[in-house]
Amino acid sequence: MNTDIASGKWKQLKGAVKQKWGDLTDDEIDQVDGSADRFAGLMQERYGLARDQAEKEFDTLRSM
Repeated sequence: MNTDIASGKWKQLKGAVKQKWGDLTDDEIDQVDGSADRFAGLMQERYGLARDQAEKEFDTLRSM
């Protein structure tokens, strides 16, 4: 998996992230900054997702 996406694409996806995972703060989303590793870690911490599930969620976002 590509661990980073273009920052422009990430900026577009922030709204979708906020909508789907409403418990995340703007600061947390900003810290992810398009990094699959950071996103997976955040999803594990906040939602208890397994790393592979968190990576699948990130891939779903990238394909939007």
